[in-house]
Amino acid sequence: MKIACIGGGPAGLYFAISMKLRDHTHAIEVFERNPPGVTWGWGVVFSDQTVENLTANDPVSAKIIADEFAHWDDIDVHIHGQCVRSSGHGFIGIGRKRLLEILQQRARELGVVLHFEAECDPGDPKWQGYDLVIAGDGANSRFRAADEAAFGVDIDERANKFVWLGTSKVFDAFTFAFEETEHGWIWAHAYRFADDCSTFIVECSPKVWRGLGFDRMSQDESIAECERIFAKYLDGHPLMSNATHLVGSAAWLNFRRIKCERWNVGNVILLGDAAHTAHFSIGSGTKLALEDAIKLAQVLNRPGLHLAAAMEEYVAHRNLEVLKLQNSARNSTEWFETLNRYLHFEPVQFAYSLLTRSQRISHENLRLRDKDWLEGVERWFWSRATEGQVGKAAPPMFAPFKLRAMEVANRIAVSPMAMYSATDGTPNDFHLAHYGQRALGGAGLVFTEMTCVSPEGRISPGCTGMWSNGHVDAWKRVVDFVHGTSAAKICLQLGHSGGKGSTRLGWEGNDVPLEDGNWPLMACSDVPWSDSNQRPRAMTRVDMDSVRDQFVAAVRMAIDADFDMIELHAAHGYLLSGFLTPLQNRRTDEYGGSLDNRLRYPLEVFRAMREAWPNERPMSVRISASDWAGEDGVTPDEAVLIGEAFAREGADLIDVSAGQTWTGAQPVYGRMFQTPFSDKLRNEGRLATMAVGNIYEPDHANSILAAGRADLVALGRPHLIDPMWTLRAAAQLGYRDIAAPPQYLNGLAQLARNLQREAEALKA
Repeated sequence: MKIACIGGGPAGLYFAISMKLRDHTHAIEVFERNPPGVTWGWGVVFSDQTVENLTANDPVSAKIIADEFAHWDDIDVHIHGQCVRSSGHGFIGIGRKRLLEILQQRARELGVVLHFEAECDPGDPKWQGYDLVIAGDGANSRFRAADEAAFGVDIDERANKFVWLGTSKVFDAFTFAFEETEHGWIWAHAYRFADDCSTFIVECSPKVWRGLGFDRMSQDESIAECERIFAKYLDGHPLMSNATHLVGSAAWLNFRRIKCERWNVGNVILLGDAAHTAHFSIGSGTKLALEDAIKLAQVLNRPGLHLAAAMEEYVAHRNLEVLKLQNSARNSTEWFETLNRYLHFEPVQFAYSLLTRSQRISHENLRLRDKDWLEGVERWFWSRATEGQVGKAAPPMFAPFKLRAMEVANRIAVSPMAMYSATDGTPNDFHLAHYGQRALGGAGLVFTEMTCVSPEGRISPGCTGMWSNGHVDAWKRVVDFVHGTSAAKICLQLGHSGGKGSTRLGWEGNDVPLEDGNWPLMACSDVPWSDSNQRPRAMTRVDMDSVRDQFVAAVRMAIDADFDMIELHAAHGYLLSGFLTPLQNRRTDEYGGSLDNRLRYPLEVFRAMREAWPNERPMSVRISASDWAGEDGVTPDEAVLIGEAFAREGADLIDVSAGQTWTGAQPVYGRMFQTPFSDKLRNEGRLATMAVGNIYEPDHANSILAAGRADLVALGRPHLIDPMWTLRAAAQLGYRDIAAPPQYLNGLAQLARNLQREAEALKA
């Protein structure tokens, strides 16, 4: 094939090398707009996996690159006058300029023709004379920009400002240095890539950037100001820029996350940053470009594979890897963009939060990297959890947590899950077995399913209730069993279905009305939940009084049943959630419109419940922290205000869920996908929170807790299939101090031995 590679960066050069290695008859030319030796950026960081991929693809260039790597293991986090160092991270780096020199030399050896100072106009007809045009011309790709609609380009410009500098100061650890100025916080990402040079990226929010005057400074003035701010880290060494083509504030950039629906149009194929970008804080841009080049060369050289099929395989394979990294990069980017959330953390927790920000590094992964440091984090966590009484190195999920006078034995909760198995609201033997098993299974706190305060407030005929003395007796049987046989506490979740009521059992279809016997519905407004649901009538003030009193009556019954805690369900589109979300609340009176108005009735109900509930016992509120509807619904920023409003009325914990408030929601699923909402409420609102949503491994729970993203972790579906989830986690992690039923101790010990043998066998 006759191929033109646009851009002489790592993507284009390594693709040319990879193609020539597979078939030396390819005629390949690389066109680079800059002169030889001119490049933007300083050092490039690689992972061990990337080096293995390079070695398998081209041992010759890989050996030269590897022989010149700078190696380091430590990360230093400087915050509040302290330095927190952790080890075992295994970084390797090389100067970008030197990397390009190695790749240029290797490309020439293989017969690739290199053209420098070559301006490449996408509209030039000469490109039609090539079988393929590989657009590896970076994040500012002219070839991508020439046909954005065809490529399906999606660009998200991030908020923070950054400038990419270098310095002759050689850092012996990957260094994060956070400095407070009179205008706010600014920080540096610094790492060495050669024996005499380090990368030094400075980052801050736009507000701080303007406050410090960078928007009005020349490049030299900007550098001088950065040298002043970070003087104690530079030890007299200067900062340098090689972006000489930029002047003034233009040297400061906003990172642009780039995605493309299609990576090829006609004979043009996008490669590396031209097709996708990943934030510099996870250091994977060059990795993605090189691995793109390898895979593309593989499929293009496979005999009998036509271009369309080759591109389909290439994009399917690489897009998955890109999405994984972009998701991690998004998490990392958002951590730095919301830095103010974490500045109240003690340095050790701040460093832990920083290290785990992308979710690529977890609690147990840190144990493998630096066991002593991780155990120090655990001792700190336990000391804080026990007010200095206990400082043992043990997983955070097993530390106690106190809400008012109630102390839960550990941080794992059984999430409220509808069982649809009651008769006329009365729990039965199923509920005794269901909740009893999960209490025996080691969870610190067990939540009931949404228990309805009236027959008309049920979702389905199978929902549990709390409106009659028979319900009190049946629930007390469950509560007494939990208290008598386990160390768990039990919380009654109370709610009213609103416009989502009078439907069949959950496994008979979602939101499907009853075949007969439907009861009339009322809600905040006369907005039906879906086209198939009946239209509710809008609540009157008399209705509101009646429902409020039903909640209070249910609270008094919960006292008789001896529940430890009450939760008000104000999420997921049910009655009180319908008041909170503008997608359901269409009222024009004092209960609609502004957030204060939408909060008015839910707060009234909660206030009345709190007054009826004993002061020493805690209460929580479940909210949907996002309607997944952009600015049209409840936003995470509004959710913080909602959580704060309930806390002022005496809520001790915010159970942070999301969505299920309208049928058009488009949630973004993934591991721990709702935990960022808990993080936001906890650390912006300074609220105690419980995280929920696709949390299913002990490692997830420990990472969330140690990073300060939640105070409790609730698991739903994992507990459905494994009521012993918490005891199993204790066995897996070698934790022996968990409260377990004496009848099960031998089984727990056997499980722990079996799991230890399995782990040792995997290491062998």
